[in-house]
Amino acid sequence: MRIVTGTIHHETSTFTTVPTTWESYRNRRFGFLRGQQVLDKFADTNTALGGFVDGCADHDFELIPTIFASAHPSAPTPREIFDEILSEMLGAMRSAGIIDGVLMDLHGAMVVEGIDDGEGHVLAAVRDLVGPDVPIVAQFDIHSNVSRQMVEMADVMIGHETFPEIDQQERGKECVDVMHRILREGLRPTLALCQLPLAWGMNQVTAHPPMRSAIELLHEIEARPRVICGSIATCFPLADTPDMGASVYIATDDDEALAQSYADELGQWLWERRADWQLVMPSTRDALTLADTAGSYPVIFADRNDNTGGGAPGDSTGMLQTFINADLQDACILYMVDPEAVTLCQQAGVGAELTLTVGGKSTPIQGHPVEMTATVVALGDGHFLYDGPRNRGLAGNMGPSAHLVQKGVHVLVVSHREQPYDTAFARSMELDPQNMRYIGVKSAAHFRAGFEAWSGAIHVVSEPNVHSAEAVAGRFKNLRRKVYPFEDVW
Repeated sequence: MRIVTGTIHHETSTFTTVPTTWESYRNRRFGFLRGQQVLDKFADTNTALGGFVDGCADHDFELIPTIFASAHPSAPTPREIFDEILSEMLGAMRSAGIIDGVLMDLHGAMVVEGIDDGEGHVLAAVRDLVGPDVPIVAQFDIHSNVSRQMVEMADVMIGHETFPEIDQQERGKECVDVMHRILREGLRPTLALCQLPLAWGMNQVTAHPPMRSAIELLHEIEARPRVICGSIATCFPLADTPDMGASVYIATDDDEALAQSYADELGQWLWERRADWQLVMPSTRDALTLADTAGSYPVIFADRNDNTGGGAPGDSTGMLQTFINADLQDACILYMVDPEAVTLCQQAGVGAELTLTVGGKSTPIQGHPVEMTATVVALGDGHFLYDGPRNRGLAGNMGPSAHLVQKGVHVLVVSHREQPYDTAFARSMELDPQNMRYIGVKSAAHFRAGFEAWSGAIHVVSEPNVHSAEAVAGRFKNLRRKVYPFEDVW
């Protein structure tokens, strides 16, 4: 069996100031890859493509890669860039000759200039190319805004079941297992969707209640007769699009009514508990008081709003200023995005003391730049290898970087936006977060995969930022229905 695969991947914030350009796809993250380059890059990695490779080997499928195009979360992709990427992928699929199935690696929250539903558009184009009889199985992020077009164009959709998302390879293999059942066992998938008028809050870490109960119910439904698979999408709330919101999608064997009943059942269960999925986020200053009262160290402060993994600039200064004002010892910030500050550190050299401003340079919404008189502990080119549960085996690149310390506050200043999935990069810069007492991360939850096991406490905090409630208040214009809890909060 000949299986073709393609990746067009982008989580889009319609509120960020960070643009998406050709450089975002070509020269950031893992680069724009073609053909064999895709397999060479992702084989034996904890990624969807790593799972596709493993699964196809298990089932003796020939996997034919087309392109890998993935930009770090940012603003909507310009239409001309998207069209060129999609055209190249479709051209490579067309050149592959006769194919028996399609495996797609998509995000689920891609917005293109002029196209609210990027994945629906991609899947429709692929369906038009391969025809109605070639099965399309697609893997999605847990933070998808699932549209009816996506469900209509794909035969089966499989979303991540973990957050932090560490099951990409496992879900990729599941996609291939389902493809095997379609092609060799006569499985006839029927896919149903239940959309919820719900913007899921930060109570979505799957290892903890209440989210753990939602995944347990999902698994109970998946174990029922004739159910192929099911997924919960918690949504990506920073996309002002008609389909923004949480959803459930279920696939059954040739029984669409049964699939719909199960999707509706789980959707109703989630909706009845809608308040449970929300989380109040204090400021870093208030969380610091709570942390010191509790006395469980090391304590991690997760700046959810300045999470570069959600499209934020990564240079908001509220947390850094709080750490400095509190005169903390054994404290660190991972990471501050500030290429200008890195350049000054490079000019000064390792061991030098200099006065400079850090952060707050992308837009005034991110806060005022923080003046520091700091020592340059280390400099680096940003290259490292992930060794934590997420992105295991992949090379990372933070760009030219510097490790600064002012009194007891250490700051890793980087040139490329990325959240800390594990401690590998910090250790490459002579900073081991496990030796710190206070740790600030620009991340919503993915840091947990590499940090939570050894932390004493974690506080999700909110600081002024392009994605804070105050910054986006009143800016949703394209929602086609009221979405909880926006009418109460925003």
